[in-house]
Amino acid sequence: MKRFFSYLLVAFLLATFARAASAQHDQHHMAHKIAAGVNLNVATDAAAQVTTLRLGPINLSAHSDHMSMAQPPDLFWVVPFDGWLLAYHPRLVDAAGNPEPGRLLHHVAFWNTRRSDFLCPNKEEHIFGAGGEMNDWPALPGYGYRVAKGERIRIATMLHNPTGTAFPNTYLEVRVEYRARSAGDTPATALKSVYPAWFDVMQCGHSAYELKPGKSVTSGEVTLRYGGTLLGVGGHLHDYGERLVLADLSRKEEVAALSSKLDPDGRIISMPVVMFTDRGGYRLDRGERIRVTATYDNRAGKPLPDGAMGIVVGYFVPDSEAQMAALRRKDK
Repeated sequence: MKRFFSYLLVAFLLATFARAASAQHDQHHMAHKIAAGVNLNVATDAAAQVTTLRLGPINLSAHSDHMSMAQPPDLFWVVPFDGWLLAYHPRLVDAAGNPEPGRLLHHVAFWNTRRSDFLCPNKEEHIFGAGGEMNDWPALPGYGYRVAKGERIRIATMLHNPTGTAFPNTYLEVRVEYRARSAGDTPATALKSVYPAWFDVMQCGHSAYELKPGKSVTSGEVTLRYGGTLLGVGGHLHDYGERLVLADLSRKEEVAALSSKLDPDGRIISMPVVMFTDRGGYRLDRGERIRVTATYDNRAGKPLPDGAMGIVVGYFVPDSEAQMAALRRKDK
């Protein structure tokens, strides 16, 4: 279980991801050309219960930043089963399937278009994210992300190439492990549903913000609409990011502090993880105010547009699944 959370970073999406809202990536695309000929291919092994999503090809010329290069359009995966998504394994490859450097990925984010985010209901639910660290999300025994047949997962991707080598015909592959629901499932055998929790310094808006030269500290707050348990947290910062702190303002206590590991040039290498399983999780009550704070030291000597994000991400188990039905939405 601890290994699971050691990879639970955003990045972006995280990335992840981070990559916090549907508005975020849409705004990025307003300023970008859309790369032509990028498709999503889906291969499912029903016996192994693994789906591989392959997005591309994308041409990455040398020394191309994410603001200047053409980016893939948002693409959609229609879930073909009822069940749970268990794990996500991303990688970059060439046309022959040979691995390419993970740092070419600026971010990828998966969004469930039929569910609202429980922290920010103005956004689609952000279920997975990865960045240049190529975050792997292994399975967490007994838990899964509940999906229904026909749900549409929006895949928002951004790449760049800070290296001196061109990478034509690059593909992003994400291998998704799942468990299909069966007629024999009972409350005792069914998985417990988890909800990704993305605590963002930009609150419920655009996740990326300008990184000014030198030291900077940015905070955001969110008020919880649901009670439940936080199992553990990791974090997502961009280059020059030093520290993330998650605090419970209602209780006047620190929930978690995450200090990054940077290389000599200030590039992110890794983020730590804080687990709450030794006490059964960190209890969060409806109405509590949570603050997340990101600290950066930009040594580039110039402002970096959209150069920063600050997201603490974890898995949340609600007190009641029934109350989460309010998050259902119709596709636009």
